[in-house]
Amino acid sequence: MARVDDAFKIVVGVDGSEASVEALRQAQRFAVPLGAEIEAVACWEYPNMYDTYVAVGIGGFKERAEELLQEAVTMAFGAKRPRNVHTRLVEGLARSVLVDASKEANLLVVGRRGHGGFAGLLLGSVSSACVAHAHCPVLVVRGDAKEDSARWAVPFPLLL
Repeated sequence: MARVDDAFKIVVGVDGSEASVEALRQAQRFAVPLGAEIEAVACWEYPNMYDTYVAVGIGGFKERAEELLQEAVTMAFGAKRPRNVHTRLVEGLARSVLVDASKEANLLVVGRRGHGGFAGLLLGSVSSACVAHAHCPVLVVRGDAKEDSARWAVPFPLLL
């Protein structure tokens, strides 16, 4: 966890989904009164059979991840990004990258993709890994626009 004398830092996992856009919005709700910085993190990786993709002319994985990251920030905040929001693109598995980023964060915010009904009660694999292994408190946010507010999968005390 970040040291007490460091600025409050919130890391948000972004994959372009509505849940990750809502995670950015909810992170900002915490950040403003705390004077916190937000680091929106998107991850990308080459597919296991990368050579096959290149052979058929499919590529641009890193570039597409950067586009999704910028689009998600714009969807969350509009054309004028808040000064406390920064972006970072990292090569690697999302769960590993986010758990590692949580070492330097005071709060990790991730979205979950719901399926509705019984399946919707389950967290996604990335959010589950973050809840289980993060080095700071984790807020898991629903992306359902019909919800009145974000729902916390794991309650946590916000200690300053």
